[in-house]
Amino acid sequence: MKVLPTSLPGVFLIEPTVFGDHRGFFMESYSQRSFAEHGLDRDWVQDNHSRSSRGVLRGLHYQLGRPQAKLVRAVLGSVFDVVVDVRHGSPTFGQWYGAELSAKNQRQLFAPRGMAHGFVVLSDVAEFLYKVDDFHAPEEERSVAWNDPGIGIKWPLPEGIDPILSPKDTDCPQLAEMPADQLPVYRADPDRREV
Repeated sequence: MKVLPTSLPGVFLIEPTVFGDHRGFFMESYSQRSFAEHGLDRDWVQDNHSRSSRGVLRGLHYQLGRPQAKLVRAVLGSVFDVVVDVRHGSPTFGQWYGAELSAKNQRQLFAPRGMAHGFVVLSDVAEFLYKVDDFHAPEEERSVAWNDPGIGIKWPLPEGIDPILSPKDTDCPQLAEMPADQLPVYRADPDRREV
């Protein structure tokens, strides 16, 4: 597999080795040994699977007290996947990275703890898988506005088309409005947990 650095330190675009022929394909979507060789091994504790229609936008979400590293990929259709550095004190605070993840390109994205995450569906339907290294904790959920002009994400939506949002994603604060105690704290070692 290829592990490609992105504009955000600690965020990697992963291109698995795919073996294909007239019958179909085979690939290792995750190998603890391979990921460890690249410093990306985690104790994954939960797998999530979502299905969404064209134009559905989910995000930008993070967990505060129980941050999650994520390994994400689309297994049906195509999404534009986005990670935003929301770690207070980070040299890349407020910066974002986005990439198309699809069943066709087989790419995955790895995001360390302390990043906000979201995606918009580009195909008629998409199924999206997330591996996370801590359990879902609803009381720790936080969100940042998907259209925050201070972040400036260039979502690939047709002009004049609004995304389809859940109620919790329609009225989120901008990153500049978030109090520091509602943001993850930047650490040179993102795997270190608060005691």
